[in-house]
Order: sequence, then C-alpha cells, then structure tokens
Amino acid sequence: MPANRNALIRYTTIDKCLRNRYRQWTLEDLIDACSDTLYEYEGIDKGVSKRTIQMDIQIMRSEKLGYNAPIIVQDKKYYTYEDPDYSITQLPLSEQDLNKLGDAVEILKQFQGFSHFKEMTGLIQKLENKIYTENTQSRPIIHIERNENLKGLEHLNGLYQVVLRRQVIKVEYQSFKAKRSGRIYFNPYLLKEFNNRWFLIGKQKKGNTIMNLALDRIHSFEVLDNFKFKDDPEFNPDNYYKNVIGATVNTGLIPRTIKIFVNNYHKPYILTKPLHWSQYIVEERLDGIIIAIKVVPNFELERLILGYGDSIEVLSPPSLRKQISKVIQNAFENYNTHKE
Repeated sequence: MPANRNALIRYTTIDKCLRNRYRQWTLEDLIDACSDTLYEYEGIDKGVSKRTIQMDIQIMRSEKLGYNAPIIVQDKKYYTYEDPDYSITQLPLSEQDLNKLGDAVEILKQFQGFSHFKEMTGLIQKLENKIYTENTQSRPIIHIERNENLKGLEHLNGLYQVVLRRQVIKVEYQSFKAKRSGRIYFNPYLLKEFNNRWFLIGKQKKGNTIMNLALDRIHSFEVLDNFKFKDDPEFNPDNYYKNVIGATVNTGLIPRTIKIFVNNYHKPYILTKPLHWSQYIVEERLDGIIIAIKVVPNFELERLILGYGDSIEVLSPPSLRKQISKVIQNAFENYNTHKE
C-alpha cells in the first residue's frame, strides 16, 4: 500500500469524524482533528496543511486504496458521508485478501501454546469466522503438520517466559535411559524445535557445557527467584547448530566430511531438499550421485540416513558406515526372527 503510517492515521481520523453525525465538520475541523491525532500518536507538532487534508479526501473518494468513500459537502462547507453506515473499516475483503488472511491464520494457529497467542485465540476464531462467511471454501490451502498430543507442550509457554526473563529453574527431568527422574538446576538460553519435538537449551547451574532437555522428558519445573542467572555471552544459536542436523551437539567432536551415495530414485529429493546446508555433489554416476556433507555425527543424522532405507548408502567415514550397517543388520535379523 503506497500510503505511509501518517497518511493512514489521517484517513482513520477523517473516517472517525465523518461517522460522527452529531456534529458538522468543516475542513478546518478535520485539519485540527488530524493534527491532534498525529501529535498524540506520533509526537508530530507541526500540524497538517489544508492541501494535505484536501488530497486525503480525494484519495479516500477514489479507487486508489479501494475506499470509494461517499464523501459529500453540504451547504458548501460541511463534510460528511452520504451513506451514514459507511466506514473505511468495513470494506469487504477481496479474494486475494481472504487467501492471504487464511494463510496467516493457519500459521498463527501453530503457536497457540504460547501465552502471547492464547490472548489471540478469540481473534483467530473471529478471523476464521470472517473468512468462512466471506468465502465458504471448505478445503484449506495450507496444512502444517502438528501433533497437539505431544508430551511436554504444556511446558512450552512457561519455559518461554523463563528464557525471556533470564530466570534459573529447577527441573524434574527423566531421560529415556534413566529409571527415575532427577533434579537439574538450569540456566535456560533457548527453545528449539526439530522434527516436531521441542528442546530447552542451556547450562546447568554448576556446569559449563551447553546441553539440551527434551520437553517431553520434563515432569515439572520451578522458577528459582533467589538464584542468579548465569548467562553465556558467547552462545550463538546459529553458530552452535551450524554443523549439526537436529538438536544434539556432541561437544568436543569436530565436523567430519560424510560421503553418501544416493540412487536415481531419491536423487531429486536430496538435491531439492539437501540433508544439510554444507551438501555438495562429489560425483555423478549412471545409477545415482555421491554427495558430501560436513557435520558432527549425532543421533539425528543416523535417523535421517536410515529414513531413506536402501535408497542411500554411507560410504565414509568407516565408523558411521559401520554404525548404520549394524542398525540395518539388527533390523534384518528382527524381521527374520520375529514372525507371526
């Protein structure tokens, strides 16, 4: 929209004045009203010129912004709307507007676990109703994967708040390997989502190593107001996760070049959606391609590779190739041993 912020404030002010049928509005009255509003909202104290308001009225009357406002002058002096029910805030939405609004609503709905968006729940429902009444399109344009039954999502908003406020927390946490939960005193730095799971990133109160806590393994947490938050100014999420896939960073390990053969069937998928930003083609063959990525090996990398089944093959390093081969061999034995 070509109109800037100040112009929009003036249009809204003029609209508010003209909708007020209990008084008559001269051009000077509209100038004063717009000047007062701009001073109130923007701190602009130089006022508004007569020519500016005249141009605003012309624009509001025109199709330039889609208003087509029925502004008339009575007794050659007083401005008003010919239609007493008209307002620039009640314009019908275009099909393009409805499509964009629908897309925005679908995206906003993914974040309703945060308190900021809880306050918007009513607004989102109103927007959905507006879209439905304006356009009875039953099939959504956007569908984003979500699983509202995931464990740990009930902690999401509370943990967001402690990260925001830089508060130390006591976490009752039970890893998948532990038989019972234990207490962790934690300085939270970041919330990270990967593959539809959420992780809390930070440091233990007496530790110096960055670690992650899966939200679905958190039983409960408590804010410790009497503990001083210990920040790490050197922690940068982009740099920290630069050389890994997923949320697990194996501290102390350096990125390794991993070469993978991809057959022709999955070649287009790997090329259009790289495994990692560092991916490049090493060799093109008749039956596929060999690619390379430079990452720190971790659990998520193994799961990603195994997810492609027999369509890809780790060529190097030998340690990762051996690990993937072992998992595949165990799976093969399971399929041949456990039969109905």
